[in-house]
Amino acid sequence: MAVAAEAVAAAERQLTELEAFARQVAGCTNCRLSQGRTQVVFGVGDPDADLMFVGEAPGFHEDKQGYPFVGQAGKLLDKLLARIGLERADVYIANVLKCRPPGNRDPAPDEIQACEGHLFRQVELIRPRVVATLGNFATKLLSGKPTGITRVHGAEQQVTLGGSRVLLYPLYHPAAALYTPAMLKVLEEDFARLPDLLGRPVAAPAPVTPMLAPVAPEPAAVQLGLF
Repeated sequence: MAVAAEAVAAAERQLTELEAFARQVAGCTNCRLSQGRTQVVFGVGDPDADLMFVGEAPGFHEDKQGYPFVGQAGKLLDKLLARIGLERADVYIANVLKCRPPGNRDPAPDEIQACEGHLFRQVELIRPRVVATLGNFATKLLSGKPTGITRVHGAEQQVTLGGSRVLLYPLYHPAAALYTPAMLKVLEEDFARLPDLLGRPVAAPAPVTPMLAPVAPEPAAVQLGLF
């Protein structure tokens, strides 16, 4: 009983902290996007979720309603979740950017830099086991690598986010399947692995060893996009 009570108390503290942070972010003016938004689109779902999805940025409908993935891409995301026995209430959904870029254009590098701290804090508070990135922007930001989504989708990697070790699982953005129907099968196959990943233990980070020789810098990032 004591253990259960402690778990409930911890969950309530977690929710309170996340709600307080959401109120703080609602007034953000870190970048130019604050001037044209209807509202900040913070995130939605279970604050204690084991699985967190991170997309690109709010679109027209998200900006009006204040919730991520409520347009056509969001409807497809709901269907993909249902295929593996999950729904929105079971996961947490957020975006790299919390404000809609004008005309749904791609996020600018300085906008990502201004907003990334909000996302990292969300990850820190939610402490998911698996973070599924949707598309290039989220994948490159959270992996810290320039490799595009076409090369890394469906291949999990262990990273440290928000002070915790998590499995990062890159996925094509649902919008990719809307524009390219053949991508739907790829998304379904990659989504089908999520239940297995959620049950997999996450290893502690490997000890850092001195490099014996200089390492060549990674190539410049390829053009960003959904896929």
